[in-house]
Amino acid sequence: MANNTNLGAAKAAKNDEFYTQYADIQKEVNAYLDYNPDTFRDKTVLLPCDDPEWSNFTRFFAQNFERLGLKRLISTSYAVESKKYKDYEPTLFETESPLFDIDKTRIKGKIFELTRDTNGSGRIDIDDLEWHYLEGDGDFRSPEVCKLRDESDIIVTNPPFSLFREFVKWIFDARKDFLFIGHQGSIGYNEVFPLIQANRMWLGMGFTGGAGHFISPYDDYAVAGDHKKGMIRVSGVTWFTNLEHGRRHQPLILMSMKENLRYGKHIDLRENGYQKYDNYDALEVPYSDAIPSDYDGVMGVPVTFLDKYCPEQFEIVGITKTKFKLASKIYPEQIQVNKNGTRQRVTKLNDGPVIKLPTPPSNQVYYMVGEEIFIQLYTRILIRKKQ
Repeated sequence: MANNTNLGAAKAAKNDEFYTQYADIQKEVNAYLDYNPDTFRDKTVLLPCDDPEWSNFTRFFAQNFERLGLKRLISTSYAVESKKYKDYEPTLFETESPLFDIDKTRIKGKIFELTRDTNGSGRIDIDDLEWHYLEGDGDFRSPEVCKLRDESDIIVTNPPFSLFREFVKWIFDARKDFLFIGHQGSIGYNEVFPLIQANRMWLGMGFTGGAGHFISPYDDYAVAGDHKKGMIRVSGVTWFTNLEHGRRHQPLILMSMKENLRYGKHIDLRENGYQKYDNYDALEVPYSDAIPSDYDGVMGVPVTFLDKYCPEQFEIVGITKTKFKLASKIYPEQIQVNKNGTRQRVTKLNDGPVIKLPTPPSNQVYYMVGEEIFIQLYTRILIRKKQ
């Protein structure tokens, strides 16, 4: 599947110009307006990782300036010569402006601002954008853009994949409200998970089916095999925010452990029951809709649980990553048994949640420690039900 493989390649090559679709931005922003119609009212919104002439973020917030009740919209771009992708021609919007400078167009970033009705149309919209060249290249970490960050109330963007950790720090250094796109795989980052655990950051409404299609200028990533020609499909992409929305406060409807084992839709859980980890003092709950209502201890749930996390219903205890020091057992002399029966020495059981089995599983990689049989699970979020 051409999705996360392409994302990884893009990140490694720092090919970060993937443009978000207008409909995805509209759907996400509407979720916050449904919860609080004044979310953006009288606010200055900064879009710090945009190409304003092409960006759907700029287009959406400019076209909806009055509906959102914005005070000021700021959109900045990164200079062409500072990007990996340099196949660039200035737009007519730029070349027909008296501000156009042939020497600056490739080496300077640009800033677009919207505050007033400049053309006398009677409304404030995209046709009223005013622009000029920045002093520098428009990097969000530059003092010039940091100053704009400090003047803003809400920061909204799709930041470069390769600079995601730096972008999160940049946001929190200024203590701003935010809404930006990232990958679920970043939830376990040292820079991210403690913020989620402390309820300083959470997931937004998200993309349909947990996957997004992004417009890409890179021919080697934008192929028909990505399901939409001219786009890259990325599974596990999501929105991160500290803006409130309605789903965040909707508790999950739960059944008891007994009811889940009798009536639940997951056959493997009905057959094998709930199991405890061998190396964590927690109950394995492989599906968010199978969280038992009558279990008061710590439970390990998939990372996708965060889409349904209600802070009034659960507390986040931790995550099954050794860097967060939750592991309680070390497994020596591990033998990995592959699906084809081959064996090799590994140390993987020391990296995540482990379940002990009475017999070897069929068609699944498992591990031997002496005569004992184990399987290892993906990363789990550790939660506890609030009383």
